[in-house]
Amino acid sequence: MQILMFRPPRLLLVPLFLLTIAPVLAEVVRVEVHSASDLGETGYEELVGTLHYEIDPQDPRNAIIADVALAPLNESGRVSFSGDLRVLRPKDPSRGNGAAWIEIPNRGGKARLQEWFVRHGFTVISVGWEFDMLAEEKNMRLEAPDARHVDGSPIRGVVSAVFTPDKALNEQKVTDLAVYPPVDAAGPDSRLVIRDQAAFPGGREVPRETWSVEGHRVQLKGGFEPGLTYEVSWLAEGPPVAGLGYAAIRDATAWLKHGDDSLAPVEHAYAFGSSQCGRFLRDFVYLGFNTDEEDRIALDGIMAHVAGAGRLVLNQRWSKPRAIAGYDTSSFPFADSALTDPVSGHTDGLLENPRVRHRPKIFYTNMAAEYWGAGRVAALTHTDVAGTRDIDFPEEVRSYFFAGTSHGPAPFPPTALVTGEPLANPVTASPSLHALRLAMHQWVVEGIEPPASVVPKLADGSLVTAAAVNFPAVPGLPSPHAVSAGGRVRNPQWPDGAGVGTRLPLLVPRVDADGNDLPGIRLPDLAVPLGTAAGWAFRPKTMGSPHEFYLLRGAWVPFAATRAKREAAGDARPSVEERYASKDDYLTKVRAVLEELVKRRLLEEIDLEKQVSQAGERWDWVVGSGH
Repeated sequence: MQILMFRPPRLLLVPLFLLTIAPVLAEVVRVEVHSASDLGETGYEELVGTLHYEIDPQDPRNAIIADVALAPLNESGRVSFSGDLRVLRPKDPSRGNGAAWIEIPNRGGKARLQEWFVRHGFTVISVGWEFDMLAEEKNMRLEAPDARHVDGSPIRGVVSAVFTPDKALNEQKVTDLAVYPPVDAAGPDSRLVIRDQAAFPGGREVPRETWSVEGHRVQLKGGFEPGLTYEVSWLAEGPPVAGLGYAAIRDATAWLKHGDDSLAPVEHAYAFGSSQCGRFLRDFVYLGFNTDEEDRIALDGIMAHVAGAGRLVLNQRWSKPRAIAGYDTSSFPFADSALTDPVSGHTDGLLENPRVRHRPKIFYTNMAAEYWGAGRVAALTHTDVAGTRDIDFPEEVRSYFFAGTSHGPAPFPPTALVTGEPLANPVTASPSLHALRLAMHQWVVEGIEPPASVVPKLADGSLVTAAAVNFPAVPGLPSPHAVSAGGRVRNPQWPDGAGVGTRLPLLVPRVDADGNDLPGIRLPDLAVPLGTAAGWAFRPKTMGSPHEFYLLRGAWVPFAATRAKREAAGDARPSVEERYASKDDYLTKVRAVLEELVKRRLLEEIDLEKQVSQAGERWDWVVGSGH
């Protein structure tokens, strides 16, 4: 193992009286490189190691971290912690472009070296930030100290988690609480509740004598019923200082850009975070972590992908970052600009609050799922708090809505959860996300304005309430007009929770006669459709609660291939043969859509022919699959 020692904190030439109050500068104090290996013919190499950090808990930039004042101190009076590191860099530095993408690990996952990174010369960095990855899972994780009472005694508190089984079972593994084993499983704090609504707490108490807990497994006599949402609680001990994950990303970025011994020196750093990690990045900026300990900008750009208006509930005691948090993601404030909340009376914004000293360039990229799905209420990032009027984004921000897309695209050909149910949604925005990554780099380095924001709006009628959606009759796909977004979660930065529990307004894109989203970036699958693509899907009847969404899943219902098949199926949507004169006619229309996306810099020209080929494959499958 190679151990690289880093420079000590630089001394400041300041008057003696100031030295007594000036905070010690925080930085990466040591990096261990465990392995280095070539990555085939790519010209890149992989370095795997560990970053060791120290922070001064008295520094106002760190004091925002929940329980940091209760963390153990080292001999220097600072808080020590460490996290995994993975660097993918060009072996020949001249092949690099001077910029890095910090890929925020989603539940500990490791970023792949995509051809796109190599082609453009980006360095790729992953840094462990999440404390609740189990060591045996071999994922990227953060080693965070536990908070303790001032007298050194352990802190105890009640933890809880929700789960919705898809099938009948007698035992449920509660992974969200794996790092919080019960200290008194049979005690009075252990409860099991069947929720009346998945989106809201409260419900029917399960008699204590009918269930038990062993480790983080819950057993129920008679079994758990599919489709019902259960909430389990118990007493735990030793909450890790979870918010140190934000400091890890901040200080790793500062080391990468400014450290004398950085393993991959770059001038610019951008972060990409998807879903859980997109919410992480929104909270990272909101809490002020984009200013490093030497008052410099940390991340030059951020892409928060499929986060909607949510933020990660990380910076609080008993945090559960690995949880899917289906309906527990969004708290006031929702938008970047400071707005006054009519419920709590507070005025706040992600970018407009006293903690934010350095604003990065920001891209929000949302699918239809983030407008429809659970509590992510993406529309609240560009409306007022009540969802009654449009608002503008700050000049540093762009937002892009991809019509007809689910939280994540399904592989093609898609499959159904259950026979007879809609197929998973295969519409993918991945090529456009690559184009936007390049646009971010050009915006930061060259000052080239990125594509304008593309979001649905109240003013032109392209954004409507869920209840007002005129969804057509689509075989096997019932109207979603009666669904709920759930309630606000608590904002730990406001003592009163900033309206916690208040029902969220649900504003969604207007749809066309096929049920496809009208506003937004319409990829060929929407602009030249072969079916109805939705960012949401209901639970199959066999899985219980068919009136509830199956979280994070979309649906795709292909058109009938011929008029005869359409009429036989009672499908009112025109068939493929009624829409297009031939496959060539279809592909000509697809190419025109793709060429327009290239002009708008929402697709790189190198990807155009691949997308035409993909469209041809989908035509063949729909026409030849018997639909």
